[in-house]
Amino acid sequence: MKQEKLFDLLKAAVSPCECVKAAKQELLENGFEEIDYTGDWKLVRGGRYVLNHHDTTMFAFTVGSGYNKKDMVRIAAAHTDYPYLRIKPNPDFMTNSYAQVNVEVYGGPILNTWFDRPLGVAGRVAIKSEDVFNPRMVLYRSKKPVMIIPNLAIHMNRDVNKGVGINNQVDLMPVLDSIPEDERTTDYFLSFLARELSVEKSDIIDFELNTFCMEEPCFVGVNDTMISSPRIDNQSSCRALLDAIEDGNRADGINIIALFDHEEIGSSSKQGAASIMLHDMLRRILSNMDLSENEIDESIYDAMLLSVDVAHALHPNKKEKMDITNKPVMGKGFCIKQACSQSYATDAQAIAILCQLCDEKGIPYQRFVNRSDSRGGSTLGSIAGTLLPVKTVDIGIPILAMHSACELMGVRDMKALSDCVTAFFGYLGK
Repeated sequence: MKQEKLFDLLKAAVSPCECVKAAKQELLENGFEEIDYTGDWKLVRGGRYVLNHHDTTMFAFTVGSGYNKKDMVRIAAAHTDYPYLRIKPNPDFMTNSYAQVNVEVYGGPILNTWFDRPLGVAGRVAIKSEDVFNPRMVLYRSKKPVMIIPNLAIHMNRDVNKGVGINNQVDLMPVLDSIPEDERTTDYFLSFLARELSVEKSDIIDFELNTFCMEEPCFVGVNDTMISSPRIDNQSSCRALLDAIEDGNRADGINIIALFDHEEIGSSSKQGAASIMLHDMLRRILSNMDLSENEIDESIYDAMLLSVDVAHALHPNKKEKMDITNKPVMGKGFCIKQACSQSYATDAQAIAILCQLCDEKGIPYQRFVNRSDSRGGSTLGSIAGTLLPVKTVDIGIPILAMHSACELMGVRDMKALSDCVTAFFGYLGK
């Protein structure tokens, strides 16, 4: 059942908007109540709530029926975005008989993995409305592949297998169609989009649309030990957080999940982890519990955060790229990620808490640290910590081909990650 839910989310979450849409719908079906940040909150003990923030970021939280202000607030955060190609404004152009769209690179994808793959389009579109301050916002997802980025044949690019640089403005422009000369137009994509949305082309004011890989998740291996899919980074983490907020309730505490957008481009936005939103959200929840200002500050300082994002697994063909003593592999549990640079926000106290929890529950985990001669990546944990300075652990499943159009994970690791976050939310102590 857990694998089916993971596959469903991997297939649904082709854009940050679609991730939030799918996650919110699941929570509503499981008894959560939708609230609005601009509305009046009347939270109750035993309540379960979900909040959509600008369509691409989502928060959900539960308040224990026997809420005790002395109990630790527990938070887990992941991100809804992934590296892709973003369609620019005024997107249409023609090259001889080929209709093409102008795109830019979002985040840090492995660019050559996007060639020769059927691509869809998804995101949101702003439609003209009677109220200028409230344009009609419409989510869109193409039902079929609508574009492709064809490779240059090896006969015209003899050095391609030696490693050839990619010019983002030249080499990554997708092709929509090959069309007859008498049908050539300067608004081919916009006209298509208007037909899809059943609106006039002139009513489309703006859009946030990304390409997405059309491949669906599948099991790989003689014994189905692996999963290949687009968007494992970071829908695997979103899946674990949804499992945990649904199943990990505590009668005496508050649990919160945050699914942020814009992690892949630094998180510095109103929807990103660098905004003050999580801090404000926590203060507003606690103020609804009739706590004094001092009690709110005490509860915030005592909180704990899990920053949940994928880790690197040892690559069998490039094992020298892994640290010499910390060598996580797929299929042996999730990873606790550390970096003395604090690109991962983990510290010894927080690690000890999580290790003891997992040891008691029999949940397998591994350690990930970058090689000393390799910079590595970062996560939203340290970014969120600048505004919410609480105990934090960076965790995630180890994967291969991170930021490829299709990534690879171990089947057993998903259960370990979900079990960990669920135990974190549900643990009552001995």
